[in-house]
Amino acid sequence: MKPARSRLAGATFAGAVAFAAALTVFLDAAHAAEPVALAAKSAAKPAAPSAAEAAKVARGKYLMSTSACMDCHTPWKMGEKGPEPDLSRLYSGHPESMVMPPAPALPEGPWIVTWGATNTAIAGPWGVSFTANLTPDMETGLGRWTERDFVQTIRTGRHMGRGREVLPPMPIAVYNNFTDADLKAIYAYLRTIPPVKNKVPEPIAPAVTAGK
Repeated sequence: MKPARSRLAGATFAGAVAFAAALTVFLDAAHAAEPVALAAKSAAKPAAPSAAEAAKVARGKYLMSTSACMDCHTPWKMGEKGPEPDLSRLYSGHPESMVMPPAPALPEGPWIVTWGATNTAIAGPWGVSFTANLTPDMETGLGRWTERDFVQTIRTGRHMGRGREVLPPMPIAVYNNFTDADLKAIYAYLRTIPPVKNKVPEPIAPAVTAGK
């Protein structure tokens, strides 16, 4: 019986050693993986904007808020106290779901412009213009525009600096007084607002405007 006990004790001891070795390998591997996991978690977290970038965005928001951009590029709705901007569609331009009827013909005289109720469709001697979607939506807004595209639009009065003419009532002549730093700040702010998928219709030329 003694030899059997000896063999059993030896087997038990060997098993314990093997288990301890396996546990050591497992713990070493787990500890080695911790920095990788932490690094991956850190990489997934978006970096906070720098103080300079935050100040730039704040400057852009201020300029947009004091330059009447809200008046035309955010659709208006009827609120409890009268017309007010619909902030759920902030800077999204003329609603694509709102199909405008032909602009009314005005009588001869000093009246030359008519406005839609949302403040986003305007008819005048140039035809009918619809305010643009300024949100960063990739398909219907400014999502694919570069900073240069935005600055050159204001500087040249043409979409992206090379497309069709920007129509009234957009006050290009006034906004040309912005510095490049101002325009870059506005662009930076517009990149931070919620994207709104809203395809604004193309302008209507005077020749096909009803009543003209």
